[in-house]
Amino acid sequence: MSELDIPADVTGDVVTFRLDGEVLAVAAGRLREVLEKVRVTRVPGAPDFAAGVINVRGSVVPLADLRVPLRMPRPAEQDDVRILVLELTLAEQATTVGILADAVHEVTRLDPGTLEEIPPVGTRWPPRYVAAVGRWQGEFVTVPDLNAIFADFLGGQGRTHSNGATGAEPNAEPETV
Repeated sequence: MSELDIPADVTGDVVTFRLDGEVLAVAAGRLREVLEKVRVTRVPGAPDFAAGVINVRGSVVPLADLRVPLRMPRPAEQDDVRILVLELTLAEQATTVGILADAVHEVTRLDPGTLEEIPPVGTRWPPRYVAAVGRWQGEFVTVPDLNAIFADFLGGQGRTHSNGATGAEPNAEPETV
């Protein structure tokens, strides 16, 4: 991490996406693929943050909603949703996860000179979950700290398989997101 404690991988290429009107970015090197609306199997008793799993090329992948840790309103249902399938290292283990997005924009490069830590006041988001804020096409862009988010929201909850999947009950009802 740099002097400002900004992850080094976000000073390179990033994927920008929109969530509840806000622009967010994750390191492009973590992106495996972008999916359109798919069937989601809800996992009974799972936290709102990762309440379901999806099938990604034969692998069961947990689906997370960053709106929960970032305190954003959650829509009842969306027709035009995207899923970013990411490869993360969580608890020192390679893990595949999906995160919801309203739209995916592009792969771009954020100017490291525009990246800053989140201000201590004036934001609705917990500073612990924001690695950096910067500018992209005249808008603020937020880089979420995915490691902190997943550690806090999934830490110790259920068994995680090497492909990132959590065990789902066989009677769980599938639905489309």
